[in-house]
Amino acid sequence: MSSDNVTSFIKSLSLHVANINRLLRNTKSDVLVNYIRSDNTGIMVITNKVTQQSDMSIIDEYVKNSNNINFLQVEELHLPKSKLYLKIISIPYYPYVNSQEKLTSNDIKTILKQNHIFDNISLTSKPRVIKVSPKSDRAIVWLDIWNVQSGYNAKMLINRCFNVGNYITTIRGANMSPGIP
Repeated sequence: MSSDNVTSFIKSLSLHVANINRLLRNTKSDVLVNYIRSDNTGIMVITNKVTQQSDMSIIDEYVKNSNNINFLQVEELHLPKSKLYLKIISIPYYPYVNSQEKLTSNDIKTILKQNHIFDNISLTSKPRVIKVSPKSDRAIVWLDIWNVQSGYNAKMLINRCFNVGNYITTIRGANMSPGIP
């Protein structure tokens, strides 16, 4: 949301909270808005429970139709996200046959784009490739992705297998990714 929209919207926050809550009660929703605040990205609507899509639509419509708001400058409403740390194990370190070219972050991004299980996944940083041991031809790839509150992205990826060329790799959950050893 643009700064002009934020400034205009926050002039009467208590009125907006009351109006949104009225609309939510009219639809028999259990969700209520506790408060609204602004931050550097726009406004945050804090609710008493995790919202369903129908609740989010009501809030989104209200904000876009508020007086003195340019709805073209209002971005899509979304739930907060958190980082999820994953590792892909047993991936070939030299992915090209008869080549000494190492696996790179760009190679990993290409592999992820080609595989359907990563269709709705957003990376928070570039993938990191670490060779398992000096004499090994395998690597571990550390991925940091955005996860939704419900944990859906994690459930869809952890312990899944997929092909990289002729090899089968597995995705595992991980703690924060290690730095350079």
